[in-house]
Amino acid sequence: MKRITIAKGDGIGPEISDAVLKVIKASGVQLEFDEVKVGKELYESGYESGIEPETWKTLEKNAVFLKGPITTPQGGGYKSLNVTMRKALGLFANVRPVKAYAPYVHSFFPKMDLVIIRENEEDLYAGIEHQQTSEVIQCLKLISKQGSEAIIRYAFEYARMYNRKKVSCMSKDNIMKMTDGAFHKIFIEVAKEYPEITADHYIIDIGSALLADQPEPFEVVVTLNLYGDIISDIAAQVAGSVGLGGSANIGENFAMFEAIHGSAPDIAGKGIANPSGMLNAACMMLVHIGEGVAAEKIKNALICTLEDGIHTGDIYREGESLKKVGTMEFADAVIERLGRLPQKLKAVSFGGNLQPIKVSRPKIKRASKSLHGVDIFLDWVDKDGESRNPDVLGKILDSLPAQNLKLKMVSNRGQKVYPGGNPSTYCTDHWRCRYLNVQDAENATYADVIKLMEIITTNGLNIIKTENLYEIDGQRAYSLGQGE
Repeated sequence: MKRITIAKGDGIGPEISDAVLKVIKASGVQLEFDEVKVGKELYESGYESGIEPETWKTLEKNAVFLKGPITTPQGGGYKSLNVTMRKALGLFANVRPVKAYAPYVHSFFPKMDLVIIRENEEDLYAGIEHQQTSEVIQCLKLISKQGSEAIIRYAFEYARMYNRKKVSCMSKDNIMKMTDGAFHKIFIEVAKEYPEITADHYIIDIGSALLADQPEPFEVVVTLNLYGDIISDIAAQVAGSVGLGGSANIGENFAMFEAIHGSAPDIAGKGIANPSGMLNAACMMLVHIGEGVAAEKIKNALICTLEDGIHTGDIYREGESLKKVGTMEFADAVIERLGRLPQKLKAVSFGGNLQPIKVSRPKIKRASKSLHGVDIFLDWVDKDGESRNPDVLGKILDSLPAQNLKLKMVSNRGQKVYPGGNPSTYCTDHWRCRYLNVQDAENATYADVIKLMEIITTNGLNIIKTENLYEIDGQRAYSLGQGE
């Protein structure tokens, strides 16, 4: 008998979890559940990560986790447990199916049926942030070739397994040419291995607009972490309700399943929450562990319930729905319909043939790399503590004996301001000072960088960060400044 770890979560989590467990048990599938606690109660008990150390052992032993929504307390520097678990357990793929159930659940897009597959570990969600000056805070956007190829390949494998004919990539590579540009480039290369599947690309802003206005042509969308988080909620809402959305978090050796919505503490304890999102996640879980027949039975009963107009308050519409019910009443209605097929909406058919999609992160060949210079970031204002004149800073830097490295430019928030910058550019106290090797034919050395930093600090300037500038496999591996 398969063992599953479950955490009921916070807010409405215990209510919808109990409803979902009742439906699973009624379906006849043979599972055993190990319940653990995570979330708000643990945070407030002194566990800064929101989880007890022993719980990790249970999770790793069972390898499958059905989780209710949890609350991360505001303030206090608490890190999101959802993000922590995705990264600690290697859950690189977030899979969110979005389907309209019109006309039984209101939607302007009755044929909408797509899946958003989101990279789940990297991007800005790496959570690496620093306040560097009084005025400027940074958040690092980290994109790896391994992570990008794994999620893109997963999207194509998903399309192949579920007989979907198109995979659409969304990025912002017209602006972030290196990070998002790498993602798009890898998408183009991987797509060549799946000639039977149409592959296209959208800039994320127009792609988001189309998802909100013309979503029906999309089948599978693959994108980076932050974009995927945003557009999956957009898609779920325009399809009918965020309350219907379930998601899978998939890794090489572990999987976690959850509703896409939060813990909704404002309605907790009222018995009115919609359990459909977590129930859809549970169906994805059952398919993952080889119980596709049970998943099919539950999902079709859920569709029948919606089709019969038995609705929780979030999707109830006067004159269209038949009956407004609470959380457990909705679960009972689903149980009553186990074994039935919907009459007008399309029935699902998982069967027993679907298997978990296996994708491993690729090994990336080591590249040749040479040092060409360094970006040195300074926290600087003029002597009066108010002036931010880049010409003053530039002349100070030009006067220093930089030896083998020469000042190429100074930028402020990415815009070149010295030499020859536009005086109307607003300047903060955060400056990037780009130094390149004096002799283009030779590489710079790390000793040159260290010596330069010593000279700068000796002259009273405050270094807050450095970034080495490389050429990798013969290509410039750093972006130019705006106006450089």
